[in-house]
Amino acid sequence: MKREKQNETLTFYKSIQGKIKLEFVSEGISAGFPSPADDFKNKRISLDEELINDVNTTYYARVSGESMINAGLDNNDLLVIDKSIPAKDGKIAVCYVDGEFTVKRLKITKECIYLMPANDNYKPIKVTKDKQLLIWGIVTYVIKKV
Repeated sequence: MKREKQNETLTFYKSIQGKIKLEFVSEGISAGFPSPADDFKNKRISLDEELINDVNTTYYARVSGESMINAGLDNNDLLVIDKSIPAKDGKIAVCYVDGEFTVKRLKITKECIYLMPANDNYKPIKVTKDKQLLIWGIVTYVIKKV
């Protein structure tokens, strides 16, 4: 990945062409009793092929902050964002509001759009006529470090 743009909220990355195929255990991995490893037939998959629908419209961004923790987006998580997916009510979107990037859940009403945090310590952002809003893309996957 190469770094595209950085600001206080999100750091954007663009996927570099070239697929790496890693081993994949197609059988389920038991969270209970272990099963014999000899039973698994491994194949190889590419995370680009799994996570990216269109390389021309997909970006990565790293989360900075805690406004979406109750939606499973934690500080430093890597987001997969697709610019080709239409913005709809309830979707988690990367938004450019008045010159700053943020990631929030969209609440679209007849009157206006609200950018909803998933943390009670943050207030919704009401997008009115005096605010400039650009939906940068819809979050399709979250990649976490454990």
